Amino acid sequence: MLSPKRTKYRKKMRRVNRTLVGMASRNNSLEFGDYGLVALEPEWITNRQIEAARVAMTRNIKRGGKVWIRIFPDMPYTKKPAETRMGKGKGNPEYWVAPVKRGTVLFEIAGVPRELAEESLKLAGSKLPIKTKIVSREEGE
Repeated sequence: MLSPKRTKYRKKMRRVNRTLVGMASRNNSLEFGDYGLVALEPEWITNRQIEAARVAMTRNIKRGGKVWIRIFPDMPYTKKPAETRMGKGKGNPEYWVAPVKRGTVLFEIAGVPRELAEESLKLAGSKLPIKTKIVSREEGE
């Protein structure tokens, strides 16, 4: 699973409105691969969802080609235990999330034929909780 090696603070404020509003101004074009998966909705994507999508892609291309993960879960998501009364501080970090804005490139792939790349990116998109679209270098991103 993806997670930071260390962080300055163990817990972080949620700040939903600030992190997910608007279009992505960075990480919004293909940099490495020939085909990419772009987010069409804002969402927090967990480390487990990223890993599931990556595994689905690499298995579908039978470990040929190269896959780049363009997002990283660096924000801790805290939860209070079930049946706990209000108060007594913030809960413990349960997992890590990556805040994703609209237009963010999530994954890139290169070194495989177009049909196989589109099929594997579609499979990876089905593992994520958001709508996605496939882009390529030929389309001008």
